[in-house]
Amino acid sequence: MIRIKNAEDIAKLIEGGKRLAHVVHQVASAVRPGISTATLDELTEHLIAESGGQPSFKGYNDYPASACISINEGVVHGIPSTKRKIKEGDVVGVDIGLEYQGLFTDMAVTVGVGKVSPEAKKLIEVTKKSLDRAIALVKPGVALGDIGHTVQQYAESFGFSVVKSLVGHGVGYAVHEEPKIPNFGKPGRGLRLSAGMVIAIEPMVNIGGDGVITLSDGWTIVTSDGAYSAHFEHTIAVTETGHRILTQE
Repeated sequence: MIRIKNAEDIAKLIEGGKRLAHVVHQVASAVRPGISTATLDELTEHLIAESGGQPSFKGYNDYPASACISINEGVVHGIPSTKRKIKEGDVVGVDIGLEYQGLFTDMAVTVGVGKVSPEAKKLIEVTKKSLDRAIALVKPGVALGDIGHTVQQYAESFGFSVVKSLVGHGVGYAVHEEPKIPNFGKPGRGLRLSAGMVIAIEPMVNIGGDGVITLSDGWTIVTSDGAYSAHFEHTIAVTETGHRILTQE
């Protein structure tokens, strides 16, 4: 069931999204060679508490941390660890969820650490632009197939692949809600957006094939072929005339 948000809900989500964007940008800015992913998670917890919110990932289906930190072949859901240190040339995804006044927002960015390979740099740029292009389409009446097709076509035009077994989602009253928001599809197909819907669009794009596997920790998802992956995400409200990006400062 798709749950439509009212004006009061949207106002709270705007404020929560603003606070989450500040947290994500601060954590992403702290990514540097030598820092552990556990330290980035500690920073996430501190910043979320400082914002007046609560981490929405910690404890969700027993996830043990406040941030998901995915490195290189990591696609999503990387569990922070004191043993995992960031290195020069790494590609690091930072994915964080925030609960504020009982409502949820979700955001992710990917950053290159120091001097990254030209291919990795292009991967990050293309993944971000695929999200921007998808968001630009959001308005009442647009089909989910249009959004997914835009992400897929743009990423594949550079020789990259989109992960098809993982998708975006509705958000707001819970960490994950209906509908599912695929990063692939056919124009004009699928559910059509309507005002009051709040969705998280999150392209996951790989340099290699689109296959992924889950590691033995039960959470960390990596590319099947070991190729690098990038991930960007925004929470967006569908308005009467278009859309509003909620996860921005």
